[in-house]
Amino acid sequence: MTQEEAVGDLDQSVGYVLKQVQASLHTAMDEVLRPLGLTVAQYACLELLGQHPGLSNSELARRAFVTRQSMNVVLRRLQERGLLTRPAHAAHGRALPTELTRAGQSTLREASVAVRGVERQIFAPLSQEQQRRLREDLASCAASAVANQPVTQL
Repeated sequence: MTQEEAVGDLDQSVGYVLKQVQASLHTAMDEVLRPLGLTVAQYACLELLGQHPGLSNSELARRAFVTRQSMNVVLRRLQERGLLTRPAHAAHGRALPTELTRAGQSTLREASVAVRGVERQIFAPLSQEQQRRLREDLASCAASAVANQPVTQL
């Protein structure tokens, strides 16, 4: 294995530093969401539904980076708290479109403000221009990763 093939010094690995930032962001989000009775996955679900009402369990799971089974548990808990509604039966196919209740919208507003504060704190060392560039660069990397994933057969 050549030096170029090895990961090398972890502090010089973009992936490792990215994972450190992700872990720090997740921990800080967890801390500000806990008093609201939310997990990070529940917050992600509320945020997605706030921006895209009617998403199915599968679509929510994909966009929140969790399994469908995990998202089903998230949805059930949020529904039990009265933060969202799902029809008992699907109007078309098997998908149950989900929407936020008034309480869900209120909780989302409070959680979103708290999470935005966390983001501001973590990314404070970067200027607005640097943050914009970082978002664009990471979005390019994410798109490349998706484009290069192997196609799986069902």
